[in-house]
Amino acid sequence: MGFQAFLDIAVVALRFMLPLYAVVIIYQCYASMRRHRRPEKPLVTLELKDSGHQIPVLFWENSIGRSKGSDICVNDPAVSRDHCVLLRRQEGWMVSDIGSKGGTYVNGRKARSRTQVLIDDEITVGTTTFVLKRGDEFQDRIRPSWFFSKASNKGSLQPYKLMLLITFFHLFMTVEACFTNEVQDFAPFTVFVLLELLLWAFFFTSTFAFKRINFELEALASFLTGIGVILLVRQEMRSAYVQLIAAAIGIVLFCIVVKFIENPDRVNSWRMTIMIGAVALLAINLIFGTVQYGAANWIRIGSISVQPSEFVKVAYIFVGAAALDKLQTKRNFLEFIVFSAVCVGALALMGDFGTALIFFATFLIIAFMRSGDFKTVLLALVSVVFAGTIVLKFKPYVADRFAAWGHVWEHAQDTAYQQARVLTYTASGGLCGVGVGNGYLKYIGASESDLVFGLVAEEMGVIVAFAIVIAIVTLSFYARAITTRSRSTFYSISACCAAGLMVIQTALNVFGATDILPLTGVTLPFVSAGGSSIIACWGLLAFIKAADERTYAAKRLKKHK
Repeated sequence: MGFQAFLDIAVVALRFMLPLYAVVIIYQCYASMRRHRRPEKPLVTLELKDSGHQIPVLFWENSIGRSKGSDICVNDPAVSRDHCVLLRRQEGWMVSDIGSKGGTYVNGRKARSRTQVLIDDEITVGTTTFVLKRGDEFQDRIRPSWFFSKASNKGSLQPYKLMLLITFFHLFMTVEACFTNEVQDFAPFTVFVLLELLLWAFFFTSTFAFKRINFELEALASFLTGIGVILLVRQEMRSAYVQLIAAAIGIVLFCIVVKFIENPDRVNSWRMTIMIGAVALLAINLIFGTVQYGAANWIRIGSISVQPSEFVKVAYIFVGAAALDKLQTKRNFLEFIVFSAVCVGALALMGDFGTALIFFATFLIIAFMRSGDFKTVLLALVSVVFAGTIVLKFKPYVADRFAAWGHVWEHAQDTAYQQARVLTYTASGGLCGVGVGNGYLKYIGASESDLVFGLVAEEMGVIVAFAIVIAIVTLSFYARAITTRSRSTFYSISACCAAGLMVIQTALNVFGATDILPLTGVTLPFVSAGGSSIIACWGLLAFIKAADERTYAAKRLKKHK
């Protein structure tokens, strides 16, 4: 057997192996997350002074009130619907009244601001008095979150082993890219080496410099980022390097955001500054933005183009979560509504209706978490339908996309040209794909960004494409599971909203490219080409990372020694 024949067999073997390998990596990432069990004992308990009945306190921040949506619901007519908050900070346990009618009392003295509460202190709300007790005195078993409930006792895969799995996956992709049907050279190896140097430097920095005890989220994002970078090497090598540089900036932003929001009390003091900065960024975009792909949401600085709306996503989550975290003044929420209207309105003026839709959907998540009322969401949906009708009337090109929606083969040579090619080449890729660099969708405009789901499906197979989608969607379940132990409501809200935003963006990208929804021109998180997009995705991931109680565990242990 000649060398060329052996090489051909090896490349074909890689093509069939990579889909299963991708599934194994994603499974290992989430299996490691699931094996992190919640503690079975509450942090502290509140004991009713009259009856001795104990209520477990499970969270770092706990709303107390008559409302059924409160973490600790008190059946007492003298208690306000939203009465006070019991929260844990570095200094210990605190209670903070949130504008109740009757006030909150600690050991008989009215709490006029955040007041420290010690073990065996009494907290009075209305006619009800609680005594703060240690959590280890609670006898009942606390059921763990469903996400972790079926986790085995088997130890998780060591982070360095997970990184090795990811490195070899990227290596096998690179080998495929080196030996395509059209070009055979070793140019992709330079990108591969730089990529792995970046990811391993990040791993060692996180493990040894920041003392992080978990790396599953970062590993998953590194895996997806690497796929996006290597897919570009046979489209345009310059784009691969740009994506690599953007990924490095995104990783730095991830570290900065995790560090910046480490102190929950710092968050609200920066809320207004970040809000003003985001609005200013959108204003600059409106004034100096250039039209690209039908939307004036790009700013060109020499040969570099930047999409400011991607960075505003990070600010939007920060401001929205901070507005809710201040437990829960109407003024803060009204500020956020105005901020949301400004963001969505500015994006609509730019013609970036895909991103505007993502912002609006994220607003719905935040609005529901704020009110718990479906009527609020329904009113917002009616408003957006009305606004959408106006857009279709005054923006003909948007109406054209809707006209082609569901009729892709009738418009295969005009308005649905891209979707028709995605469906065709996805089918030709089959389960295992035609090999990295061997696809034809790469010759279609926006194949590396808006249509990247089809590119992955064609070159790597639908198994890998759907595995990537499932990995991103599962982030929302993970975010929801870990927020029950978050150190602040800010972390809980921001993690759920960041994960929700990425899921919505994924749905719009995948369903738009495959004609299930109109094509909106948004990117697939971490995988699509676009420097601004990948930087923003790493920034959003930081909110989910911060919500995991293990993130700051090493520092807390060091302080308590």
